[in-house]
Amino acid sequence: MEPSEEQLFADEVIASHRGQPGALLGILERVQEHHPHKYLSAGILEYIALKTDIPLARIYSVVTFYALFNLEPQGEHSICICRGTACHTRGSRNLLQRLRLELGLPEESEDGADKLCATTADRRYSLRTVACFGQCALAPVVEVDHAIYGHMNEQILHRELEHLRGSRRA
Repeated sequence: MEPSEEQLFADEVIASHRGQPGALLGILERVQEHHPHKYLSAGILEYIALKTDIPLARIYSVVTFYALFNLEPQGEHSICICRGTACHTRGSRNLLQRLRLELGLPEESEDGADKLCATTADRRYSLRTVACFGQCALAPVVEVDHAIYGHMNEQILHRELEHLRGSRRA
């Protein structure tokens, strides 16, 4: 069976990291970034485990520990809302609720969990939350396509969403 394009890319990345301490993080990050939907499939994780001789359980523990890794396909655009104390007290919950409504994503779960990662059905947008960006003086903080915005309010967030709706990634 011929290796897939994703596996061939993984082979190159693994070879470029061979012998480096902490190589697993770099390998996973590059392989995820290479995927058009910015995620790590179960198949590619198994392949990386096989090729690096790292137990699959260890790879899954790394992928589930670090928030930057995705196990589900992500949207074309990403929006991340800080749920830290400073951001929460300055309205991040309202920003999150507004965005969920505008994107047609379900309401928060009954258990009140603050961690969210949801993608719209059309895979245009992924909305996630983080515990803290470490930018408390700028609260509330929102990241839109890897750009950080401080002192965010609902009007600015709506404007940013409208800007995304008018754009397409190449």
